[in-house]
Amino acid sequence: MLRYLPLFIALALMVYCVIDVAQSEADRIRNAPRWLWLTVIVVVPIIGPICWLLLGRPKADGGGGGGYDRPRYPDDDPDFLRRL
Repeated sequence: MLRYLPLFIALALMVYCVIDVAQSEADRIRNAPRWLWLTVIVVVPIIGPICWLLLGRPKADGGGGGGYDRPRYPDDDPDFLRRL
């Protein structure tokens, strides 16, 4: 049973990366188009998913604001302050 563990890990990593590529916004994917990343992940089992995680995955925004540039608080929003 233990000898199948590397195969299971490689398969799980590949499935995770394929789903991650499919759910990523096409304009935010780095270094290659989506179809090429999917091909690399499926054809090159261990190296492909690792390359996706390191080189292709969109960078996190860090702010959690949903990807759009809005003021965080009402007093930072000039339009809101103008309406007062």
